[in-house]
Amino acid sequence: MHIDIVVPALFWPDPGEPGVYHQLRLPALEKILEKSRCSEYATTSIEAWLCQFFKIEKQQDWPVAPIMVEMDSRNTSRACDDGYWLRADPVHLRIENNHILLVDGQMLNISPKEAGDLADNINELLTEEGLTLLPLHPHRWYVHSGEVPVMQTRLLSEVAGKNINNQLPVGDGSLVWVRRVNEIQMLLHEHPINQRREMHGEPIINSLWIWGGGVMPQNLMAAPCEIWSNHDFTQGLANAAGMKCQSPPSNAYDWLSSAQDKKQLIMLDNLWNSVCYRDFTAWRNELTKLESAWFSPLLDLLKKRRIAKLTITALGERSVKVFSLTPNSLWKLWTVNQSIAKHS
Repeated sequence: MHIDIVVPALFWPDPGEPGVYHQLRLPALEKILEKSRCSEYATTSIEAWLCQFFKIEKQQDWPVAPIMVEMDSRNTSRACDDGYWLRADPVHLRIENNHILLVDGQMLNISPKEAGDLADNINELLTEEGLTLLPLHPHRWYVHSGEVPVMQTRLLSEVAGKNINNQLPVGDGSLVWVRRVNEIQMLLHEHPINQRREMHGEPIINSLWIWGGGVMPQNLMAAPCEIWSNHDFTQGLANAAGMKCQSPPSNAYDWLSSAQDKKQLIMLDNLWNSVCYRDFTAWRNELTKLESAWFSPLLDLLKKRRIAKLTITALGERSVKVFSLTPNSLWKLWTVNQSIAKHS
């Protein structure tokens, strides 16, 4: 059995913080990395990597919105049209020094009622321009456009926790959307929902992030593997391709007892939010859990030759590193386990 494990943020992205690895005990992961053959590539986002895996070409943006709207509309009575879709996700913007930092909707704990009420008020602005905002999920909102705007946007995953000053949409059609978002920000500023959130010490929902525009890719083919992931875009791609995407079990032993005898793709994105918001304590804790639940059992399964080949793809802000090994790789007696920091 060939297993592809995709682990975004496996390595801490800031090389100037070596203390983040101090006394971090990861013997199984360190042995896997040391015995592997490593290849390094230019950095890419989670969404871009997944699109390339499913052989989806980039349009102006990676077409996240049309793929996800198909999945998110399944449990609603809304009929979602074909054509050009954009994500318009609720976010919190915070000014620090000369930076505007973005907190994405997953961190805001938005209720379905809050999403619906805010979208109703925003639509009072948008309907005059023939647009409708659809809050199909509390933190995944969508806009259908009758025309294809000439602009490129930045993925939400690329800007979460970061300064957005130079990350706004670009292109001939971008000014219209920047203006629309500015008007929406003014509406949200004094909105009763935000007043209530502020009163309870919750971050306010004070803007939308426009991104992931496109039309549904044609002839989307199923990937030749079994897929395990809690990542929403992985699930959306599997849904669009007519595939099943299962949640990963709590550990690799339970996964193996459920897996079919075919190629496997497992996305373990437990570390991503911690890196986005530079919470190294949470990152260390999650990595320790992955060591116990996944890396240690996977090493054991390799030793027992229950796995024919293991590939770990570490998606990072500075590069993508791919580590590949087979059971025979474990016999490289001349290698010595080194700290994970040496592989970062």
